[in-house]
Amino acid sequence: MHNSASFNINYSKFILGEMMKPISAIIKPFKLEEVRQAFLDFGVEGLTVTEDKGFGRQKGHTELYRGAEYKIDTLPKIKLQIICDDEKVSSIVDVISKSANTEKIGDGKIFITNVDEVIRIRTGETGSEAI
Repeated sequence: MHNSASFNINYSKFILGEMMKPISAIIKPFKLEEVRQAFLDFGVEGLTVTEDKGFGRQKGHTELYRGAEYKIDTLPKIKLQIICDDEKVSSIVDVISKSANTEKIGDGKIFITNVDEVIRIRTGETGSEAI
């Protein structure tokens, strides 16, 4: 069944220059719960978590399995994605940086980009209301 609800989408916030930022962070898997709890304590209401693999300066490592040595070129990582208003970016980066830090190589990276608009599919809300 097709839902034919119509929405009056207000793009004025975009036109007025209110920007939102997607923040992606790559972290070590065992830090996920600590980062998630730090987000909840800060008041973040939504987060997307994806299991990933990758390598950086940490490269890979070798493992021994049944007497044979295997080179593991990519390591398990967790990718976090969140969208926030521009004014919250530095606070959210601070939350991630503090809660994901082990002071060891491979702690991860944080990427901040721009997003033009967010629209909640169910209601048609836009901008901050849609986050």
